[in-house]
Amino acid sequence: MKKKLSSIAGVTLIEILIGILISVVMMAAMFTSYTVVNNSYSQVADRAKISTAGRDVIGMLLRDIRLAGFKYHNDNIPTSNEHAPIIITKSSNFAQSCDKIEIVFGTIAGKPTGDPLKYEYERYKITYECKKSTIIDETIPGGSTVIEGFAVFKSKHRWNSTSSSWSDPATDSDETTYDEEKILDYVQDLVFIPFDEDGRIIAGSPAPSDSEAYDVKTVDISIVVRSSKAFYRSSAMRTITSIATGRDIAKDDRYFRDTITVTANARNIGLQ
Repeated sequence: MKKKLSSIAGVTLIEILIGILISVVMMAAMFTSYTVVNNSYSQVADRAKISTAGRDVIGMLLRDIRLAGFKYHNDNIPTSNEHAPIIITKSSNFAQSCDKIEIVFGTIAGKPTGDPLKYEYERYKITYECKKSTIIDETIPGGSTVIEGFAVFKSKHRWNSTSSSWSDPATDSDETTYDEEKILDYVQDLVFIPFDEDGRIIAGSPAPSDSEAYDVKTVDISIVVRSSKAFYRSSAMRTITSIATGRDIAKDDRYFRDTITVTANARNIGLQ
């Protein structure tokens, strides 16, 4: 019996410690791999989210600019300078604001109530403009400093032919109109550059206005959107080149900035 028991091999304390050490090393390697993969996924997801937010606004702008100047053949609403299809107000102080665009188009008010061939017509104005963001920068102590950026607002107004002015959406009894609504925050810049049919930039202040508005054939749009949280591991000077002279963005921080630039075709302008 003693010989049989002495031939049974056991696990020593050193072997147990070696096994634990190997397990810890393997778990550490797995955790490191998970952290790297998770961080990479988060960066890709954040980048996609930022890009999607900017492209959603660009999509709205493309659709509305294509409507600029549209009206039906029998539309008899008297026009004025306020009915210019596109009016772009350039920012006079890039640090305080970005460009503003006003888009005017016509449509049918609804089905005719009397003569089946006679319609009532409406005129609408859509406005996109930037205002300083009110989001608090959590990286700065005190809780009172707002981020360096803008929020983009959109509004839609209906023309009142009786008063010859744009109606207040709160009192015009039109469910399709609305006052300023924020559609995107963390915007660093929004630029509109109008071109005529020969590819020349239409300049002016505001630009274009009155007769020049009917010369617009395309509008270059550029929007720069910033990440809401720190994106990179360390701060570094990163520069975004703008399509507008003197409006490059150079920041020494950890935020990611995505630039989207497209050309919108104002296809209804000039088809009066």
